[in-house]
Parts: sequence; C-alpha cells; structure tokens
Amino acid sequence: MSVEINDHILPFLRWTGSKRWFTRDHLARFLPAKFNNYHEPFLGGGAVFFFIKQTLKQSERRFYLSDTNEDLINVYLQIKDNPSEVIRILKQLKNTKEDYYQIRKYNPRGNLQKAARFIYLNRTSFNGIYRVNANGVYNVPYGHRPNVDVVTAELLTNVSRLLKNTVFSTQSFDQSLTEVKKGDLVFLDPPYTVAHENNGFIEYNQKLFSWTDQERLKQMTERITKKKAYFILTNASHHSIESLYRDVGTITVLSRPSIVGGRIKTRSIYNELIVHNF
Repeated sequence: MSVEINDHILPFLRWTGSKRWFTRDHLARFLPAKFNNYHEPFLGGGAVFFFIKQTLKQSERRFYLSDTNEDLINVYLQIKDNPSEVIRILKQLKNTKEDYYQIRKYNPRGNLQKAARFIYLNRTSFNGIYRVNANGVYNVPYGHRPNVDVVTAELLTNVSRLLKNTVFSTQSFDQSLTEVKKGDLVFLDPPYTVAHENNGFIEYNQKLFSWTDQERLKQMTERITKKKAYFILTNASHHSIESLYRDVGTITVLSRPSIVGGRIKTRSIYNELIVHNF
C-alpha cells in the first residue's frame, strides 16, 4: 500500500518492544488497500497507531485503543483531554536522582497527577522500562539522563490533537475486540511469551501473557477473519509461534535490531514474525 509520510508526531513514551522499527521500514506494505475502523488491544507506546493515524487520512475512521495497564490508558486519556494541565504539572518536576526516587515513591490520587508522574518516570528511568513488583509498585531505577526534556510541551500538545476520534479502554484483548466489524483492521502486538529463535520461554512475560493466552489470541485471529476483518500480528520468530499461526494467515520473517526503551541497540539482530490475513 502506498502512503504519504510527512513530518510525523512521534510516540511520546519510551517503550520496550516498541514497533517504531516496523512502522519506519515495513508497515506500509502490510496494510490493506482500504479498511474501516482500527483496533489495537495491546497499545503500549502506540507506534503503529501513531503511524496509521497520520499517514492514512480519513476523518470518519475511529480508533479503538486498549491495554490492560490502567495507568498507561490514564496517561493517554489525560493527554487527550487535559494536555495543558499535564504539562503544567510536569514543569514542576525536577530531573535529579533525589527527586526521581521521591516521585517514584509518591502515589498520587488524582488522574492528572498520575499521568504526569507516569510520563516523568518514563522519561527519567533506566531505559524507559515499565516494571512493577509483586505488590504492583513501580520499581525501575533512575536512568541518569540529566539533559532529557521531561516536559516535551509541544509534543504532548500535538499528541492531544492526534488523539481525536480515539476510544480508550482497559480490557482484555478478547473483550476489546468484540466490536470488530467487517472491513476493520486489528493490529495485535502481544507480550512475547517465547524468546526469539530457540531461546525458550520468557519467564516474566509468562506471568503477564501465558502460552494459553497465545492460543486464545490465535483463536481470536480466526474470529476476526470470519468477520471479514483484517489483522496484522507481530510476534517473536520461534518455531512454536510459527506452528501456532501456520493456518490462519501469511507469515513473513523480518529482521530488526535490538530495541530497549524505544531506542535501537545495534549490538543484536532479532527476527520477528509478521502474520496477516490478506
């Protein structure tokens, strides 16, 4: 598919597993020629949404974006509805090690304060990793990035405008996809249960997204196809994943550099599977 790429508003969050590499080099050729509404149930940093929203101009298209991380969805909602207030709070926060650990320990009650804290920690933490302990407490150490722009006022203002015609939810992937209709497009980027190539299971992600979840997601792709809707799914290049999706779509293997915290690390190259049904 041919798309026009201008000066893009980039995702405002650093995100492990970001698909910026995919949008930059590959996504256009996997898109259907035409589609109606867009659904993304594993939103994360939203790189694919950002790309599609800006390159495919269609004002009546709606975007249904979901994630099980309630704090993450709150950030998007506050940026959509109250960008100036979030920016005002961010301007009050200092990027020092001492302040970082004070803010990390702070548990605000208001949604605006929660959103600003999330963005601040994402900007200043080590590699932008989102990680919580067994009690659900964010525990990523300080990232020692003294020159980073914590506020990014212009970016957040632009993102707020970009979030028009978006509907956010905090649901499981199967709940969020019940409204998929004929001709819609679904992008699926689940937590990777298996490591790339033949490295076995990812124990931390197994708790977040088990192999049973992978099998449920495969069944969901079959239901999407029965509805005559489109899907694009990304996953680790692993024989178990390839076997799981062999009968539900076309599988393409793409190579990419290692990406941590949204930034490319050229020391490692990984293969990823792209599955699509059109």
